[in-house]
Amino acid sequence: MDREFWNSRYSEDHFIYGVEPNEFFKQQIDLSDAGKLLLPGEGEGRNAVYAASKGWVVDAVDFSEAAKNKALKLAESKSVKINYFISDLAEYNYPTNEYDLVGLFFVHLSPSIRDLVHSKIIKSLKSGGRIILEAFNKNQINNNSGGPKDIQLLYDEKDILKSFSELLRNSTGEILLLKNTTIELSEGDYHKGKADVIRFIGLKK
Repeated sequence: MDREFWNSRYSEDHFIYGVEPNEFFKQQIDLSDAGKLLLPGEGEGRNAVYAASKGWVVDAVDFSEAAKNKALKLAESKSVKINYFISDLAEYNYPTNEYDLVGLFFVHLSPSIRDLVHSKIIKSLKSGGRIILEAFNKNQINNNSGGPKDIQLLYDEKDILKSFSELLRNSTGEILLLKNTTIELSEGDYHKGKADVIRFIGLKK
């Protein structure tokens, strides 16, 4: 699924994944003090706008111009400000030691670039910063509630441990949560129904 595919999907008039934040993200934001947040692959801005409404300074990144336009429209409707950058996630210039939190929600990258992007994300975190991730796990291949149909793009625990191994090397971080679970998704047109997901929270020391 390339830039053209996503621009076409995001060009629909309505918000195809809804305007409410991801439930797991909302739970974590509601428990956290506001700081600076990075949301790679943010799409139409539902998570960015919610975080901004809670006082976070938000940087969002996506390669879709159509997604950015809708995200800024949503932010304006909620009277909040977000920073939104157009870039491929592998090519984005991630600042070093900048963010208190990075959120990755249903960002399904090819294995060939996944580790690179995640390594850059770790470097962008401040000491004490966290990564929060929710994505479809490999059991999702049997469901019709969303996500890629290429099992290589879906996650298991080994993928997570490998991709975020820098957090475990030389005690530079720790895993706070790594869990597979089945949930009921209700996020617009394309995330709807029973879904098998993996949730991860990592801490950079």
